[in-house]
Amino acid sequence: MTNCLFYGDSIIYGENDGILGGWVDILKRYYHARYNENAKEVNVFNLGIGGETTEGLLKRIDIECKARQSPIENLIFISYGANDLAIRNGQQVVPPKNFIVNLQSAISKALEFTDNIFLVTILPVSKRIEGIITSSGTLRTSENVIAYNKLIFEIASKNNIGYIDLYSIFSEQKEILISKDGVHPNEKGYELISEYVKPIINEYL
Repeated sequence: MTNCLFYGDSIIYGENDGILGGWVDILKRYYHARYNENAKEVNVFNLGIGGETTEGLLKRIDIECKARQSPIENLIFISYGANDLAIRNGQQVVPPKNFIVNLQSAISKALEFTDNIFLVTILPVSKRIEGIITSSGTLRTSENVIAYNKLIFEIASKNNIGYIDLYSIFSEQKEILISKDGVHPNEKGYELISEYVKPIINEYL
């Protein structure tokens, strides 16, 4: 039995996708239909919480890992940064140095359950909200997205864990793949992510 745990914010949760439920739920339906009546049972857990940062992750990752641990195989996906890098009231919600510490702490907790850990990059923001304070009082810039993604890459490399670069597959088509809010993928974007991640999971089945 393989358990896949997806931690993250609203992009893991699947916000703005009222049809497919987001990329993790697409994967859940795929693997449940393909393997649940097979010896290779695959469970996909959507542990996304809208608006969450790495600070929220640290409060729950070990508890939720314990509750969902498979005795055979576990894969843990960690997808954060879009809320951490956001600027509110002139300050980043989670500054870079804190982001690094939080991610490293989360990885250390996850390593107690499995070596199969993957860090997922932050998606690009649409030009519709680039450098603009939205109705929620939040400002995001491409410069900060790139800077935080660099940190994610460095942390993944330092810990010798998986690195899933969703930024690159979205960057050239972001205005087509990101919804009107400028942050979350649309149905086409979520489906693209699921197809990109599927072969990564399949390597462990």
